Amino acid sequence: QVRLVESGGGLVQAGGSLRLSCAASGSTSKIIAMGWYRQAPGTERRLVASIDKRGGTNSADFVEGRFTISVDDAWNTMWMQMNNLRPEDTGVYTCAAEALIREAGPDEFWGQGTQVTVSS
Repeated sequence: QVRLVESGGGLVQAGGSLRLSCAASGSTSKIIAMGWYRQAPGTERRLVASIDKRGGTNSADFVEGRFTISVDDAWNTMWMQMNNLRPEDTGVYTCAAEALIREAGPDEFWGQGTQVTVSS
């Protein structure tokens, strides 16, 4: 199993920056990909950015190059550096991981979420 705990959220003014962290524990050697999701009030949860064990990264169109996702060598910590924040970036950001623990296929694991609020 994999446990994920987020930190780094908070209140920031438009144009400011935050760095979110996700601490992973358990079967971290089985992780094949990690990512950050966002859910704003009244909206569905959406993928913000992801990274896989080959080093490949993806990000949503609304990121527009402002965010950078990274992970340490042991896959114990994942970060997302968020620059040039906008009010529409406000939401609950949740860390997620896919881990190949069972031979049946990968399992999904989720953190508790951290609030990001961007004021105008």
